Amino acid sequence: MTRVIYFTRDYTTHDHRFLSKLAQTEHQIYYLQLERRGHSLEDRPLPPQIECINWAGGKQPVSWRDGLHLLVDLKRIIRQVKPDLIQAGPIQRSALLVALSGYQPLVSMSWGYDLLIDAERSALWRWVTRYTLKHSAAMVGDCDTIRRIAVAHGMPDKRIVTFPWGIDLQHFSPGQPPASSDQPSTFVILSTRGWEPIYGVDVIARAFAIAAAQRPELRLIMLGNGSQAAQLRQIFLSARVEDHVLFPGQVGHHDLPRYYRMADLYLSASHSDGTSISLLEAMACGRPVLVSDIPGNREWVQPGINGWLFPDGDEKALAESILKAVEKRQRLPDMGRRARQIAEQRADWEKNFPILLRAYEVALNSFI
Repeated sequence: MTRVIYFTRDYTTHDHRFLSKLAQTEHQIYYLQLERRGHSLEDRPLPPQIECINWAGGKQPVSWRDGLHLLVDLKRIIRQVKPDLIQAGPIQRSALLVALSGYQPLVSMSWGYDLLIDAERSALWRWVTRYTLKHSAAMVGDCDTIRRIAVAHGMPDKRIVTFPWGIDLQHFSPGQPPASSDQPSTFVILSTRGWEPIYGVDVIARAFAIAAAQRPELRLIMLGNGSQAAQLRQIFLSARVEDHVLFPGQVGHHDLPRYYRMADLYLSASHSDGTSISLLEAMACGRPVLVSDIPGNREWVQPGINGWLFPDGDEKALAESILKAVEKRQRLPDMGRRARQIAEQRADWEKNFPILLRAYEVALNSFI
């Protein structure tokens, strides 16, 4: 039985999914959380088979000033647990601490933003990224874009395991639209990303205002919340389209499929993504997608087949694309069926998860 420490930044929906599957393996899994960032990211408890480690971290947000204290206690935990392997991410946070501790074998797990954004913040962040990858026996990433960036930072290609995390295709399925969904004459657009600058939700708001002025049947559902809440509401208010926008707030994992099924079109204007889980969820629910033209999205969207791409950050181009989608409304069901097919072929969590264990093999074999 392999003893594995799963060391992550915070407890998210993605952590819950990984830990739930790891709990079903022959490995003994210990859970270590770096920080708690002041808001609930996942309300489901840890699987009972997972042993949660109590240590200096995991109780509040952390900064670089906390690094030495956390490193000392991490070394204590390693001596106490005696793991055969540590899986840690993001690269410049949890994985960095493990690399600094000198422990091996380390499986670094990229969360996308760590290589897409954090690695380019400054010369220091680039050095930290390279240092961590140099001291990683293996690395896990969710798309070819992440793989190429890791190689550019010095990670040997043969030690990188790539797989889209995928989604639960039974939970996220086409189903039937809710009986309470809006009138057939309306055209419903869905946004599920957080209201933060990286996700381009302000671009969505301005584009919707432009499009809704020409097509009053447009409706926008904006799930979530965030630091740009006041800005978004002001955009809608100034354009006098606030009555066309629904704000359901934060929606739990159980209720998400209902909102995807209400929509005619899924929309994301994110400026940076690896493999977007919300994109996969929308596709699995049989919804055509309209997303920013960035590398991670290009790996999933075939323009005119299962959706469309628009130039990143271009609100006018996005508005035009929304209007074109309305004009092509009769084609959308076929595009949604193709989206579901792609999800079934490439985004099945049950089929994709075992690929993670290959990274364990790569790491462990490197120390035989």
